[in-house]
Amino acid sequence: LEFRRVLLLLHALPTYSPHSRVELWNTNPVISFKIIASSLYFYGYNKLATTTLKKNGAVTQRVANTAKHVIVIVGVAIVLGESLDPIKLLGCGIGIGGVLLYSVIDSLVAKKE
Repeated sequence: LEFRRVLLLLHALPTYSPHSRVELWNTNPVISFKIIASSLYFYGYNKLATTTLKKNGAVTQRVANTAKHVIVIVGVAIVLGESLDPIKLLGCGIGIGGVLLYSVIDSLVAKKE
């Protein structure tokens, strides 16, 4: 299945004729490696997402995905040396607060009952 996606990607290259695409695949190891590596990464990402979804609920996966986005935003800002303006911090705080609230909501509801 992944190999067919690689072939579709090669077919979708707009500036090359089908013959030159095959030639590009055969003569340029960087292109070949990047296409294979991205296909394997995509397959692994989907496999991990499917496995995680089976073991956890859809809501848990969605919250974890939101937390991942917040971590990536803050991490990239730190690595690139960007300033974290108040509006950026507010957005990250809302995301982190939502993840925190989701993780403790069961214990908060259980205490009230």
